[in-house]
Amino acid sequence: MEANRIVQNLEGKTVLVTGATGFLAKILVEKILRVQPNVKKLFLLIRSSNVKSAEQRLHHEKMKHMSMYMCLSIHKISIHKTLVFSGDISHPNLGITDKELRNEMWGEIDFIINSAATTTFDERYDVAMDINAFGAMNVLNFAKNCSKLKLLLHISTAFVQGTRSGLLLEKPFLMGETLEVAKIPYLDINAEKKLVEERKAQLQAQNMTEKELTSTLKDLGIERATLHGWPNTYSFTKAMGEMLLESFKEDVHVIIVRAPIISSTWREPFPGWMEGLRTLDSIFVAYAKGKLKVFLGNPDSTLDVMPGDMLVNSMLVAMASQSSQELKIYHVGSSLRNPIKFKELKWIMYHYLKKNPLVDNGSKPIKVGKPTILSSMASFQRYIKIHYLPFLKILKFLNVILCNHYESSYSNSRRKINHAMRLAKLYKPYLFFEGRFDDANAENLRMSMRLSNENLDMFGFDPTSIRWEEYFINTHFPGIVKYVLK
Repeated sequence: MEANRIVQNLEGKTVLVTGATGFLAKILVEKILRVQPNVKKLFLLIRSSNVKSAEQRLHHEKMKHMSMYMCLSIHKISIHKTLVFSGDISHPNLGITDKELRNEMWGEIDFIINSAATTTFDERYDVAMDINAFGAMNVLNFAKNCSKLKLLLHISTAFVQGTRSGLLLEKPFLMGETLEVAKIPYLDINAEKKLVEERKAQLQAQNMTEKELTSTLKDLGIERATLHGWPNTYSFTKAMGEMLLESFKEDVHVIIVRAPIISSTWREPFPGWMEGLRTLDSIFVAYAKGKLKVFLGNPDSTLDVMPGDMLVNSMLVAMASQSSQELKIYHVGSSLRNPIKFKELKWIMYHYLKKNPLVDNGSKPIKVGKPTILSSMASFQRYIKIHYLPFLKILKFLNVILCNHYESSYSNSRRKINHAMRLAKLYKPYLFFEGRFDDANAENLRMSMRLSNENLDMFGFDPTSIRWEEYFINTHFPGIVKYVLK
């Protein structure tokens, strides 16, 4: 697998990228334009009401992430080859109403990369079903109309494996499959779709507010996920999407890249670029701001982390390597070959923040205490009971005595405690995770590149090349501070 072959695979080709304003898609588009300026065309699908609003949204993203798009500006010859259009994968034909555009795409597209998803763990069940499950099916049906299509690459999550322990294999889900802890032995996706539609109609008939409707449908998603063995709505509906692709792919060549926790860029287009806060980053920021005093999780739990640019490299290598019609799964992660434990990461956070503290509104450094890990949900609940509930009881007492004078303080405190408990339950599967992701298929790709011994860095995604302490201290944490916290 020579670098030239990977580059040539894109020469003169037309690529459709869904979820084009997402973190991973931005890195992907920049990489394609940089290494292959002779790509024929990039169709970038952006979820919006019309083409004008899609272009406005892209412009907003450029302003928000100017440093990233300054890298794109050096590819002036290639930029005119990108076509931004309005669409939505939750609709048939990807929501493209322009017949002329649809026919043009069906006649030109060589590759489709589906990175569109909602990644909120407790997303509304109807929204998650439409995007993560049936959205994948809509992309597949669109692909079946593309006469020149060579490959559909679908981005999934490694955590479709749920809370399984041990070595987790790169194998597809069969239609109807549930996980070992499921209370329902068979998953009927169409029945789930009907259930959520009926429940939504019932709730709307009760004249619920949008906030009440959202809260109820979020709870429904977690409930249905748990019944079938998954810990949250996100991983549950992503698993459904994989089942639909595997069952109805027919003659479309499909590969699935399962991503772990995606972190900031290792090297390209520059080190440490990031947008938004993911699971680990939210913990880091809360700790850095002094809001998080303790860590919840198994100290010996292995975290599976992969820099965004390495994940993109794996996608481009996989696209160039496929020769058979077999559906292939790739776990592109680090837990098997270069694991980092939760207890190691907490000390790396502490040492970084001791030397590089954030500052408060008065420009004073925020001091962080030595990290303490609560290794069970029971210990976390005891901690809340000891440290926060007494204060809450005092507020409630004062509120009664002083005629609702402390109503606002009491309500806010109660809400914060409930929010903390909900987040703890949502993150629990990842903070106590005992599995490791087998990456035999991904390692075969890396082996083919090592054998060519040419330009390995250009498309490298070997987790063993990362020194975690050095990466987090010199690249990732400074990246969060610079690009996310600004």
